[in-house]
Amino acid sequence: MRRWLLGLSLLACVAFTLLLLATVWAIAATPFTPDLPALLASRLGDSGVEHAVTAVLLNFRSYDTLLEIGVLVIAAMAGISLAATSSLEDPDLRSSDALLYALQRWFIPLMLLLCGYLLWAGSHRPGGAFQAGAVLAATGVLMRLGGLPMDFIRPGGLLRLGLVLGFAVFLLVAVAGALDGSPFLAYPPGLAGPLILLIETGLALSIGMILLALFVAAPVNGASEPEEGES
Repeated sequence: MRRWLLGLSLLACVAFTLLLLATVWAIAATPFTPDLPALLASRLGDSGVEHAVTAVLLNFRSYDTLLEIGVLVIAAMAGISLAATSSLEDPDLRSSDALLYALQRWFIPLMLLLCGYLLWAGSHRPGGAFQAGAVLAATGVLMRLGGLPMDFIRPGGLLRLGLVLGFAVFLLVAVAGALDGSPFLAYPPGLAGPLILLIETGLALSIGMILLALFVAAPVNGASEPEEGES
């Protein structure tokens, strides 16, 4: 039985590989040389944003971005499921560095402000959800290293909501447009800008939670703690 399943899987992989090679060969044989920068510039006004990278990631190539956030969600779930500790927010793993705790009072508000700025700036200059989410995750890492309680990272409703929020908002906007008669992941005229900002807000929160959860779920250094009486 196992040999039969293994042979069937191998046959499916070979067939898929041949189909992929044939597709790539057909694309390479087609004489198609579009001027992508000029094409992007001509359609930028319809994208809802002013920055070309944001327009490509969240409008013209939104399928890829939706799949990317889906992969991140799966990676976060896998990392959490493999965590060595029963609770992701284990109080015993916190630091108690007084200097770091003092610096947090200045750094955390500034980092949250930077996160909001990057999210807002993504529509017209470098920035956006992924950069804002990374800064948000770094803020959470700093909070954890400084010993601040982080109950939202415990396994439960808040953690699940944070992990899937960005993907859910992205998918909801896509499905709502499709039900209205528009193509999947095509924004209604005049609403592209607000919808992209809504999607980016959800993505920033989810990316921050995903990266923070992966950091917290990472294995702790295997070095054993010195026993009492040892120097």
